[in-house]
Amino acid sequence: MWSGEAKVGMNLLEFSSWVSGQTFKVGDQLVFRYSPGLHSVVELASESAYKNCDIGNAVDSMNGGNDVVKLNKAGMRYFACGTLGHCDQGMKVKFTTVSADSPSTPGSSSSSTSPSSSSSTPTSTSAAFAFNPVASTVPLFAILVFCLIFMF
Repeated sequence: MWSGEAKVGMNLLEFSSWVSGQTFKVGDQLVFRYSPGLHSVVELASESAYKNCDIGNAVDSMNGGNDVVKLNKAGMRYFACGTLGHCDQGMKVKFTTVSADSPSTPGSSSSSTSPSSSSSTPTSTSAAFAFNPVASTVPLFAILVFCLIFMF
């Protein structure tokens, strides 16, 4: 079982690398943490919608700021920020969810991997994507830059 968190301060390359190094399995949960009103999360239906940032036909939309997405089936998933212009600026992520009995990918044993337990009971994994500055003293410019360069 692993639990990973994309940290505030990661650039797009680091974030994409983090996502590509994870194995998302059916039964896992993703938590999108962000500032409601500044961001939202939409799930897109297709690769085309993802590439074109077509958020108008989203299959799901969330705006609570601490949204849980349960990965209940295998396949490709596409998410983007629903705030106008944010997806076009790179605030989007895609990944494949594999069946629960699939082996982990070789690259997934990183610092976000915890040792396996001896328990045979399957456990759910969570990954939290945070794009919410935590300090209230963050200058407005830093928040603007953050919005322009960070995904979930």
